[in-house]
Amino acid sequence: MTTIHLDSASIHVPAWVTDLASFRDWVQSGDLPERCPVFFLAGEVWLDMTKEQLFSHVRLKQRFYQVLGTLADQERLGEFFPDGLLLTNEDADLSGNPDGTFASFASFQEKRVRLVEGTEHGFVELEGSPDMVLEIVSDSSVVKDYELLRDLYWKSGIREYWIVDARGEKLEYSILRHAAAGYVSVRKASGWVKSGVFKKSFRLTRETNELGHPSFQLEVR
Repeated sequence: MTTIHLDSASIHVPAWVTDLASFRDWVQSGDLPERCPVFFLAGEVWLDMTKEQLFSHVRLKQRFYQVLGTLADQERLGEFFPDGLLLTNEDADLSGNPDGTFASFASFQEKRVRLVEGTEHGFVELEGSPDMVLEIVSDSSVVKDYELLRDLYWKSGIREYWIVDARGEKLEYSILRHAAAGYVSVRKASGWVKSGVFKKSFRLTRETNELGHPSFQLEVR
């Protein structure tokens, strides 16, 4: 029987959702609340109904979307998808909604990833091994982001796992590179960290804006 993890709210998960295939059917059925963050992680369903913190999560995600989405478009590197994408990898028994996903045009052409059409219209899912995924850590996602997804994204063959934690006084930002025995953290130099996927270096900084709230900048060189 599938184990159900609920963080802060209750939602009905049908009894017939017992494996990856049935999970995908359920997610695409329209029975879930709109934009509900949901994952199937190696036999377990994880749902997080916690409200995202406006600055350490929502605004921080927006900064990555602006920079990485623009970079992918301007340099014609591939497709960058914000949250809302359903990513599935059958080999890793994984399906879920990353905070950000990038798949290069080469990955599409070499069939490392493919778009899955919905039952009615358009594409609703990305299947396979994208080049990069992003997760922004919240209080309710610590175990999922730091432990479970680190293992399953690696098993999925995803080249880079970007993980960001802005909850505390110290801003944590890492690019994890796929290696033979697991992910390894790319070493920083003066705060800059090099991405093999984008072939550029990035630096994330945090300031305080005029209202006293955190303001994030993602620099690229």
